[in-house]
Amino acid sequence: MNYFGIDEKLLEIAEKAEEMCKKQFSQIDKNSYENGQKVLKAFIDNRVSESCLKGTTGYGYGDLGRDTIDKVFAQAFGGEDAVVRHTFVNGTHALSTALFGVLRPGDTLLTLTGKPYDTLEEIIGIRGEVGKGSLKDFGVKYSQIDLIDEKVPDYDVISEKAKVAKVAYIQRSRGYSLRPSLPVEVIGKMAETAKKANPDIIVMVDNCYGEFVETREPLQVGADLIIGSLIKNPGGAIASTGGYIAGRADLVEMCADRLTCVGMGKEVGCSLNQNREMLLGFFMAPEIVANALKTSVFACHFFNLLGFNTFPEASETRTDIIASICLGNEENLTAFCQGIQKGSPVDSYVSPEAWDMPGYDSKVIMAAGAFTMGASIELSADAPIREPFAAWLQGGITYASGKTGVIMAAQEMINRNLLKI
Repeated sequence: MNYFGIDEKLLEIAEKAEEMCKKQFSQIDKNSYENGQKVLKAFIDNRVSESCLKGTTGYGYGDLGRDTIDKVFAQAFGGEDAVVRHTFVNGTHALSTALFGVLRPGDTLLTLTGKPYDTLEEIIGIRGEVGKGSLKDFGVKYSQIDLIDEKVPDYDVISEKAKVAKVAYIQRSRGYSLRPSLPVEVIGKMAETAKKANPDIIVMVDNCYGEFVETREPLQVGADLIIGSLIKNPGGAIASTGGYIAGRADLVEMCADRLTCVGMGKEVGCSLNQNREMLLGFFMAPEIVANALKTSVFACHFFNLLGFNTFPEASETRTDIIASICLGNEENLTAFCQGIQKGSPVDSYVSPEAWDMPGYDSKVIMAAGAFTMGASIELSADAPIREPFAAWLQGGITYASGKTGVIMAAQEMINRNLLKI
């Protein structure tokens, strides 16, 4: 049944695209099974019980569920410890906490993957007003190594610049760029290169959008800290807020001291009613990530057949859940995002428009008809209104709904005479 009045020829193209996805879907399912086993073992080994699902109030002393969640995340991600809290308002907050937690005046922050994601620029101090409390204001120096041709790490320069840096920072995902996201194997080589030059350097990875895409995480190949958001992959579309920092125990404690206060660290912070959501979401995450990956792979094959370039290319192995659909101009981009919104389960009647969003230097359009506001593990598309006018598509908690939303984005372009098939 064609419930949404989709052009029959468009449905034929979608069927052809789905046929092209079969081999990739099979590998995604294999990875999901292995990651699911890993998460289940972490639950069993750390004795998750019904009492862990309950929350605490006030100071949160002796919060069994909170402390058990930290252990589960740490084990599943291959770390010594973790701090997982609903009080992280987003991934940027968790990243900021980690940076301020381990860096001190006079230290150097070295990014190994070029310019960081837009929302970190003011935190670092490479954009924004002086005196607002950036790392730069506190005397932290910044150095940047660009990827070669925006694709490959520059290992020679890493070897040189890592010698005087305190933190080597790696952004796993592509952000608002068309560069490839980084495979865990490449992250491991970057970490090895930096540590060979400076054994004391702290390798920190922005792990957003990458959790459970592969069967290994950056901590298992030499990273010291990984950071992410619970309304992306590891929250499994169930956690309604929060973030995590995981890795070396001493560094996690420093970050926890920054999140709360020195001397209290992880020992305080009530969990309210969030424990059940975080545990259930993390348990579901490998399967939900698989659905998001299938949606992404389908979208790339589908829009390739419609004549658009995508990054990654449709047949490439995925290392995060994001796909960039290059739409050529603002009109196509706006129609695409508004079509995604029309195919969403929540707020489908809303028509997103570009606006001056806090933390970004360009107007941004965001389509996200999600059960949790801003949850990019749910089907969403967003983009800054600037060249190359690409939509960054992510999420899809069920493949069926994700596929439908992608098709409806193309249908909206047809309805506006922007796309002919």
